[in-house]
Amino acid sequence: MLSRLFAGLINSVFACNIFLMLKTRLSATLLLLVGILLGYAVYSGEVNKDSYFAKYPFKLGLDLRGGVHLIYKADISKLAESTDVSSAMSALKDVIERRVNIFGVSEPVIQVEEKSALGGGKEYRLIVELPGITDVAEAIKMIGATPLLDFKTERPAAERDAILAEVKKFEAAQAKVKETGQFDLTGINMELAVKDPYYVDSELNGRHLKSAELQFQQNSLFPTVGIEFNAEGEALFAKLTKENVGKTIAIYLDGQPISAPVVKEEIKSGKAEISGNFTREEAKTLVGRLNSGALPVPIELLSTQNISAPLGNKLLNDDLRAGIWGTLAVAVFLILWYRLPGLIAVVSLAIYIIFTLTVFKLFGVTMTAAGIAGVIMSIGMATDANILIFERTKEELKKGRTVSDAVKEGFDRAWTSIRDSNISSMITAAILFWLGTSLIRGFALTFGLGVLISMFTAITVTRTFLYSFRIKDSKLTRFLFSNGSHIY
Repeated sequence: MLSRLFAGLINSVFACNIFLMLKTRLSATLLLLVGILLGYAVYSGEVNKDSYFAKYPFKLGLDLRGGVHLIYKADISKLAESTDVSSAMSALKDVIERRVNIFGVSEPVIQVEEKSALGGGKEYRLIVELPGITDVAEAIKMIGATPLLDFKTERPAAERDAILAEVKKFEAAQAKVKETGQFDLTGINMELAVKDPYYVDSELNGRHLKSAELQFQQNSLFPTVGIEFNAEGEALFAKLTKENVGKTIAIYLDGQPISAPVVKEEIKSGKAEISGNFTREEAKTLVGRLNSGALPVPIELLSTQNISAPLGNKLLNDDLRAGIWGTLAVAVFLILWYRLPGLIAVVSLAIYIIFTLTVFKLFGVTMTAAGIAGVIMSIGMATDANILIFERTKEELKKGRTVSDAVKEGFDRAWTSIRDSNISSMITAAILFWLGTSLIRGFALTFGLGVLISMFTAITVTRTFLYSFRIKDSKLTRFLFSNGSHIY
C-alpha cells in the first residue's frame, strides 16, 4: 500500500515537472516569436515605405536631421506681479508654435526650460528646433513675426454657394490630374475658388483688441473669455454686432479659425464675452491666443546653431555603426567566454534591442546623438546583468552543486544586485531628465527606458530560455555552463 502511494507520489511529481518544463518551453517559444515579429515590423517600417509599419517611423532629433536650433531667454521681469509665469510661458510657447506651423515646418520642437539663475530666482528659456530649415535669418524672422488677428463675418448665402461651386470644380480638376496628367482649369473662376466660402474679412482686427481675460459665469461658474477693444475697435465692433445678430463672427489667428461665437445682441460698450463648452484650460489657451498680437513675454535671442542635413546623416550613420560594432563585439565575447549561457544572453540581448526600438517607435521617442549613446550604454547594462547571473552560477558550480541547481541559485543570488544597480541607474536618469537641458534629457530618457527594458529581458527572457533546456548533470553540460578555460 505504502509502495503504491509512494510510486503515485513520484509519478505526480514527475508529471508536474514535465508540465512545468512544457510551460517554460512554450513561454520561451512565444518570446522568441514575439521578438521575431517585432523585429520584422521595425525592419519593414524602415525599408518599405508602403508597409503598414511605416506609419510609425523613428523620430529623429535636430542633430540627426539637420535644421536650426534657437535658444531664447524670456524676460519675466517685464510681467505684472499678478501674472502667472507658468501660464505666460505656456501662452508664449503656443504663440511660437502657431507661427512656426504657418510655414509648414515638419515636426518642430518648442520647449520651455526652467533654470536656476546665478543671482537666485529662476530663469526661463524657450528652445526652438526647426528641422529642415537651413536659413537662420529666416528662422529668426519666423519666430519674431507679429501674428495676424482678424474678425470675420458670415458670407451671404448666394456668395457662399457660388464659391463652393467653384471649389468643387477645382477639386474635380485636381482629381483628374492623376488620370490624365494634365491640370485643366478651363471654366473655373480661380478668383472665387481660392476664397473662404463661409466668412468674409471685416475692418476689425488684432490692432483694435485691447485685452482678453479669463472669466467665469456668475450662476454656473463655467469659464468664459472676456475681450475688450480700444476706442476705434469699440465703434467697429458695435457696427459688426448690430449687423450680425443671430449670426457668428469668426475669430482668425494667423489665418486659422480659433473661435466662432454667435452674436446675441448689439454690443456698444466695446466689451464682449465669448462663451461655449470651454474647459478652464481651453479658455486659458484662447485668452493666450487672443493676447498674442504681441508676445505675452518679451524674449531675447541667446544663441543660434545651424546643422546641415548631410552632417546630421553622417552623425546618424556613425552612431549606428558604433552601436552595431559594439554590440557584435559584446556578442562574440559572451559566446566565447560563457558558452551556452552566453549564446542565450546574445539572443536575449537581440530581443532587448528589438523591444527597445519598438517602444521608441510606438511612443515617438525623439532619437538624438546623445539618445543613441544612452541606448548603447543601456545595452552595456543589459550585458552586465547577464554576466552577474553567469558569475553567480559559476560560483555555485564551484561548490559542487548540480548544473540545474547552480543555474537556479545563480539567478536568485544575482537578482538583488541587478535590482539595486538598475534602480540606482534609473534614479540617476530621472534626475538628469528633471534638471538637465533638452540635450541631456534626450540621453536620460533613452537610457532610463533602456535600463528598464534590460532588467526585464535579463531576468525574464534569459531565465525563461535557460530554464527551457532540460539540464542533465554531465561533463558536456558542465563544459557548456562553465566559462573561460575552466570546467567546474
